Amino acid sequence: MELFYYMVFGALGAVVAALELSKANKDRITTSQAFTSFKNNYLLVYSLMMAGDWLQGPYVYYLYSTYGFGKGEIGQLFIAGFGSSMLFGTIVGSLADKQGRKRACVTYCITYILSCITKHSPQYKVLMLGRVLGGIATSLLCSGFESWLVAEHFKRGFDQQWLSLTFSKAIFLGNGLVAILSGLFGNLLVDSLSLGPVSPFDAASCFLAIGMAIILSTWTENYGDPSENKDLLTQFKSAAVAIASDERIALLGAIQSLFEGSMYTFVFLWTPALSPNDEEIPHGFIFSTFMLASMLGSSFASRLMARNSPKVEIYMQIVFVISSASLLLPIMTNFLVAPSKVKGGGISFSGCLQVLGFCTFEACVGIFWPSIMKMRSQYIPEEARSTIMNFFRIPLNIFVCIVLYNVDAFPITVMFGMCSIFLFVASILQRRLAAIADKPKAEDWTPMKERDAEAEPLNAP
Repeated sequence: MELFYYMVFGALGAVVAALELSKANKDRITTSQAFTSFKNNYLLVYSLMMAGDWLQGPYVYYLYSTYGFGKGEIGQLFIAGFGSSMLFGTIVGSLADKQGRKRACVTYCITYILSCITKHSPQYKVLMLGRVLGGIATSLLCSGFESWLVAEHFKRGFDQQWLSLTFSKAIFLGNGLVAILSGLFGNLLVDSLSLGPVSPFDAASCFLAIGMAIILSTWTENYGDPSENKDLLTQFKSAAVAIASDERIALLGAIQSLFEGSMYTFVFLWTPALSPNDEEIPHGFIFSTFMLASMLGSSFASRLMARNSPKVEIYMQIVFVISSASLLLPIMTNFLVAPSKVKGGGISFSGCLQVLGFCTFEACVGIFWPSIMKMRSQYIPEEARSTIMNFFRIPLNIFVCIVLYNVDAFPITVMFGMCSIFLFVASILQRRLAAIADKPKAEDWTPMKERDAEAEPLNAP
């Protein structure tokens, strides 16, 4: 493995260690023993869930390519996953508010395990089924666990500020440390032990099964809207009214869609971007380096959120601008550095520059996750939290599907340029959100018929 990878990994690790060791009292939040126990239980489960997810990440594209599928066919498989998340995942995820968030988390485990099992087959239709199941699981991961945490946090009477501590720790561990270890573990299974590219998916199933057992034995159930007369369509209408009646929720949804759409497109693009001439790159180690950068971002975010200033709505404007600039690097290197024509070999000079830019982007991702979680906990009404969060995923899934459908029609640099533009637009919307952040929260967001029904006794003679 080239010295460059070790240097980048070591430098990021040193910065993360320095940040964590230099935390002062003003960077920490004093909590209770009961909260610590609750937080640690959630962090354990969340880390296991993320291990099941991250183990698969670096090898999805690679596995499909070893089965003999080209970039266009792989793009269609990815489209199936995002399309499934948009269509089926939105419905299944929204049921969490009605049927229970704990039940949704268990469903995530079962669905994702089934998705992992399909990776053993080289048949395109079986792999397509796996992507559909994976899309449903992704929606549940992105809404069910956070919804359960927020509801349970307030049900137990914990301070609202303590939520930011759980969020930042969850991202630091689940999206940072666990992701790094998952990448290294996957690299061990595939490269060192030569168990094949399907082995990380088998390991992921084991971690998901362990996490499901802990959920079933230690978690209590909680719900969104407890009323018995609301069907799924009514829930959707209520969520739509909530978004339409509060500009902050609408802005938050647009910002999330733009950022996550760019992020998921990046997940598809980084492998071909770093090996345009089939260069030999250590997928697992590079992935771990990206996750270490994300860990750096979440560590920095925990410091920011422990203080009253600057507010999350303010500093996220800068984060989006930096992330937009970082994804312009592949375009700049394409013009400034002469592309290599040699097939195979190690990573090129332009590839090294792009790795640094991608690490910067991943650091922004590490700041984004706990920050967006905090804003969602402040602005999204509890009654339809999972439903609204899955509404947010609809436009991002459409965006990613469009990009992947045209993956053969546009050069990689064009797609990176699109992502950069969307991230810059997110910074503009974030600026607007910061301007109206202190606007009084909309009290009544129920559908119009329910409002009229509730108003009749007041208007009666």
